[in-house]
Amino acid sequence: MSPILDKKSSLYILIVVILGAFLIPYTGSSLNVSLPSIGRDFGLDLVILNWIPTVFILANAALILPFGRSGDIFGRKKIFTIGISIFTLFSFLAAIAPSAYFLIFFSFMQGLGCSMIFATGVAILSSVFPLGSRGEFFGIYVTSVFIGLFSGPILGGFLTQNFGWRSIFLFNIPLGLIIIFLIYARIKTDWIGSRGEHFDIKGTLIYIPSVIFILYGFTTVFTVLGKILIISGVSGILLFLKLESSAEYPILHPQIFKKAVPLLSSGASLLLNTSTSAVWVLISLYLQLIQSISPLTAGIILAIQPLLVAIISPFAGRLSDKIGGAPLSLIGITLTVLGLYMATFLEVDTSIIFIIILGVILGVSNALFASPNTNTFMGSVENRYFGSASATFSTMIFSGQLLSMAIVLLVFSSLLGGMEIDPSEYAQFMLSLKITFSIFTIICILGTILIFLMVLKLKSKKN
Repeated sequence: MSPILDKKSSLYILIVVILGAFLIPYTGSSLNVSLPSIGRDFGLDLVILNWIPTVFILANAALILPFGRSGDIFGRKKIFTIGISIFTLFSFLAAIAPSAYFLIFFSFMQGLGCSMIFATGVAILSSVFPLGSRGEFFGIYVTSVFIGLFSGPILGGFLTQNFGWRSIFLFNIPLGLIIIFLIYARIKTDWIGSRGEHFDIKGTLIYIPSVIFILYGFTTVFTVLGKILIISGVSGILLFLKLESSAEYPILHPQIFKKAVPLLSSGASLLLNTSTSAVWVLISLYLQLIQSISPLTAGIILAIQPLLVAIISPFAGRLSDKIGGAPLSLIGITLTVLGLYMATFLEVDTSIIFIIILGVILGVSNALFASPNTNTFMGSVENRYFGSASATFSTMIFSGQLLSMAIVLLVFSSLLGGMEIDPSEYAQFMLSLKITFSIFTIICILGTILIFLMVLKLKSKKN
């Protein structure tokens, strides 16, 4: 049983978790802005430079599931606190990194810390807030994530331009220290869902390299090494799943997916993130290359979607507490299909108003889907599996983001031979754009079917 906390203690827990949720997307998005400055300072080629954000993402994606399970066994607050501490320490070390290779290692360690934060944040909220009010707080959590996405390029750009790229890492330190202080001063409780169980070391040692092989393999999918890595990674995951099915204490609990609702909910999340994560990368290229819009103006247009998600998510989460998350998720993912289908009609001279409307639709749809679907998923899972479930759900999101970019890479490489685009290839670029958005629309329709089945399943339970 979770301990009953007073409102003040619950508020401090909420503050700590949402500050942690802000740090992860802020760090990732601000790091992308600072890469040209880092490259100039260290004299890096694009291959080495790309490793800095890549290792951050790899560490996050590969380690979330093991750390989610660790939180269930050893304490969710404990793992969260260690994650914040590691992240803060290596933010300081990244700020004083003497070379690119040190920075790559420090970026990996930041990703490790972030994976501990991400693996336990939603699980802590699920442990603290009861099912009937949980959606509102999931909405606030999603808002914090999208504020990080929204502010990262703006704040990161400002800091890099005025104080140099090292300042984006220094910005993390006071925030990390505030979180650590609040944890030790105000949060005396921890949440352990699987006390006394053992950690599955064998499964973890197979899972982590397998995920890294798959993720990195997709970034080099057209090379021999990329294909070998993907095959090795998939083989490793199949072996991992076989071992987990018979393990006494698996890191991925089969019980989570024996019920239809969490299976359908997480599957839909994977498909929605696959169909939407790369959308604004494509729109950014379209606005700047085809429409010849300045980066600043393009950035303002692109900010519409995360801003709307940040504003609407708390209200969507609160509403999901009252009417259930599944109906709102169905509305949200259906609107996403509409937005993606609209994007297939982009032309060279499409009005900017059309792009703004597209941003509004995808912003509203994402807000209506994200926190209500999280609420439905976590509400269908037993308390003792909260850490593993939260980490599994986050893994679906990261996997969707990866697959989204992999689809873009596949289509553009097939039609353009690469990602460098000059004016003579603009017609092929527009064709690639339409094909990609068509694929995304079909994938999102599949996700809509899963959510519709989930709605029917929940409705049959009530009857």
